Amino acid sequence: MVAFDPADSRWLSSLPENSTAIQLPHLDGELVIDEDALTEAATDYGHLVHRRPRAVLRPGSVADVVTLVRFANEHGIVVAVRGQGHSTFGQAQADAGVVIDSRTLATVHEIMPGHAVVDAGVQWLDLVRITLKDGVAPPVSTDYLGLSVGGTLCVGGIGGASQHHGMLVDNTLELQVVTGDGRLVTCSADHEPELFEAVLGGLGQFAIIVRATVRLVPAPAMARVYTLTYPGITDLTAAQRTALADGRFDYLEGQLVPTDDDDFAFVLEGGAWYTAEPPDDEAVLAGIEPTGVDVADVPYFEWLNRIYETVEQIEALRLPGPWLNVLIPDAATDEIVTELLTTLTPADAGGVALLYPARSSLVTRPQVRVPDGEVFFLLALLRAVSPPDDAEAERLIADNDALYARVLAAGGTQYPVNALRLTPAGWRTHYGDRWPAVLRAKERFDPHGVLTPGQGIFEPLSRAPGTP
Repeated sequence: MVAFDPADSRWLSSLPENSTAIQLPHLDGELVIDEDALTEAATDYGHLVHRRPRAVLRPGSVADVVTLVRFANEHGIVVAVRGQGHSTFGQAQADAGVVIDSRTLATVHEIMPGHAVVDAGVQWLDLVRITLKDGVAPPVSTDYLGLSVGGTLCVGGIGGASQHHGMLVDNTLELQVVTGDGRLVTCSADHEPELFEAVLGGLGQFAIIVRATVRLVPAPAMARVYTLTYPGITDLTAAQRTALADGRFDYLEGQLVPTDDDDFAFVLEGGAWYTAEPPDDEAVLAGIEPTGVDVADVPYFEWLNRIYETVEQIEALRLPGPWLNVLIPDAATDEIVTELLTTLTPADAGGVALLYPARSSLVTRPQVRVPDGEVFFLLALLRAVSPPDDAEAERLIADNDALYARVLAAGGTQYPVNALRLTPAGWRTHYGDRWPAVLRAKERFDPHGVLTPGQGIFEPLSRAPGTP
């Protein structure tokens, strides 16, 4: 596409004479409107929301992102960025706008002992493969490595190592971004810190991440993985609290695993890293009293990438996925989860549910909202509706809304990769006393409100004068 007609918001493959169409500035990549591209951009991992854009940009350079965002500001066009498409409720979609496909910006620019410089479209899987050759890796990894760097940093990036290192946003040293008003800016804690803090965990509302410098640490060769079973949910959480307090595991998660009688088993999954000498099992297990113990040694990369194939297989099924991820204050966790288990079935949970602790003090980016108190638990219900059924999906979304309200009432928050029907008022509740700063950042960095409308955080802002 080479031109845009603001009279009817159409993209054109030529510039007609004597028309209101406006020629698009030069692009190194391409702007496309073919059926396959638009259909993909109106779909995500959740398969619940389908907002169709009018065009998709496959940028050939960072300059293309700048060009498109400036053009969008001039002509009242909304813009969203789609990485690997792992949103669950249309968050990266742009109804009647333009979706930027970041997969064409996927270069690893630099690997150093303490950091890597990568484009936003790089998958963590590809980065880890490269960094491990030099004996380093990011300190935190999400369970699924097929996510893009830019998409993850817009949300937070939590994993089993967050108990020691915070989230991936807490291990980001510098960003290159395109602000909502079309400026290319490099920002860090020391340079443009307000923008830096707004963008990390900012859900794509203030700027588009195009490049990131992320921290690397020495990587082990092996992981000793402990799968520990407990008779009840509070037995599991008690063991997790003990392990969190003394830091015995490098990786700490918990799982509610379906059983043959349509119930759950309660499992602590702990990882201890090593290169030469394996850990002392007796010391690792002391004081946490599991009723079942399984120990396995696997190469570190295999551990990090253990669920990639499973997620790819699930994604190919195109099942509706009304996910819910909530952060519960430690003091309320046992009560809320015990109450939930009186009605939750493995089918409603999407199979395995996750429940694991982390430290609030290590989550330092203000856009990522965590409960008050030193410890919180992530509860993740990665729901899937099989076979696909619209009514069942709606029921589970309603369940999400109800459970989220329960968590909010207990002082909890959400980890925002969810199928929740949040209004702007609901987002104000989510941000709490942070809301005035969020609003100021939106007004400063995206004054025309062109970025990431699918999140539904703000009331639609006015478009440029004279546009539809």
